Amino acid sequence: MTTTSSPTAHPTATASAAPAARGRRASFEAAMRGRGALLGIAGVWLATRAAMLWMLVHDFFSSNVVRVEVTATYHNWYNVLVHWTLPHNDIMWQYPPAAAAIFLSPDLLPFLTYFQAFVALTVLCDGVVLLGLIRAARRSDGSMAGALVWLVTLPMMMATPFARYDIQVTLLAVFALLAMRHRPKAAGVIAGIGAMVKVWPLLTLLGTPRGKSTRDAVVAAVLSAAGLLAVFALLFKDTLGFLGNQGDRGVQIESLGGSALMAARLVDLWPGKVNFQYGAFEYVGPYVSTIARASLGLTVVGFLLLLLWRVKANRWSSATPFDAALCAIMVFTVTSRVISPQYMIWLLGLAAVCLTSKNTTQRPIAWLLVAANALTTLIFPICYGSDILTNSTLGTVLLCTRNGLLLYATVWSGVRLWKATVLPKSLPQQAREAELRAPQAV
Repeated sequence: MTTTSSPTAHPTATASAAPAARGRRASFEAAMRGRGALLGIAGVWLATRAAMLWMLVHDFFSSNVVRVEVTATYHNWYNVLVHWTLPHNDIMWQYPPAAAAIFLSPDLLPFLTYFQAFVALTVLCDGVVLLGLIRAARRSDGSMAGALVWLVTLPMMMATPFARYDIQVTLLAVFALLAMRHRPKAAGVIAGIGAMVKVWPLLTLLGTPRGKSTRDAVVAAVLSAAGLLAVFALLFKDTLGFLGNQGDRGVQIESLGGSALMAARLVDLWPGKVNFQYGAFEYVGPYVSTIARASLGLTVVGFLLLLLWRVKANRWSSATPFDAALCAIMVFTVTSRVISPQYMIWLLGLAAVCLTSKNTTQRPIAWLLVAANALTTLIFPICYGSDILTNSTLGTVLLCTRNGLLLYATVWSGVRLWKATVLPKSLPQQAREAELRAPQAV
């Protein structure tokens, strides 16, 4: 009796599938770096940014509310800053002193109005971020996915990115990370400058490889931040006045804690109300102070866990600094008492940096952030006045879904980072050495 069997064909097919998939990805990457593809990217950037500008100036979905941030708030601060004082008496001034440089930057284009010049410089920074991501894709482990994500996700926010100064801050964080591999001192200098503009770019140093790279980056960051602070202390009065205004913030309705109160209010389990204060709509009523303290506690717990990861991590890849930075900023954002729509610019920028490396562990996290970004646009500006502020069922579902997605993405980001970089001590020594030598799994 003879038997015929063909299972041996399946392992061969399976074994050949992975190289074939890698071959397709390599072909795609090569095509995306070609002259035609780069011209296409430039065309898409011009078209989408022109559409965003059109939305900004034509009251598209209440973009007049978006625009007022520049025409009123930033311009008013500019009128104070030109007299060499910081607007510390304005409770909406909650930024480190070097932020003044950005609000004064429209003077670089004196032939335009303040609004026109600010927006023009913001668009320029957006283009520089895209160029940096494209250049990073040319590394041996590089990928064009990061540039493409930045290219297509920013327009999803409609007019908001060009009427905030978060693109400028994100540019500093992006270039601090991209400089980390070969120029840790330069990365530290950029991160230190970013810290004096909006604090959070300093967290980009969390994942620097141990040893000389970390020392160089941290020392450079401290020196650049201290030097910049000294310069602004000489030029302006009350450079640290922002700390009091920031510390007095309550629970913004779009925050994680705010969405919990919103859900409780919808079913009449919480009697509080919405109040406009500190430049945002915040909840006032019972348990608000408790939730604010709980948010701060979660932030502390999150960063203690990140420090524990830093101590335990024993495997670094070229993407680890990127992945750690994204995870840290997500912890900072999700546990904050405030989650403004423009915070998505930070997360998308750092997710794009992660995707410039084929070794990143954060690829699925990036796609979750793209989904969260789409929900954020529905929340603000599309449904903000009609559903979010009125605590409608639709507004509550949108906000709770978005914040739940961000919370899930943050936890998953930390888990993936930990699993990729903390090898168990129970592994045999030879296996551990092989793991440490092996390239980071995608």
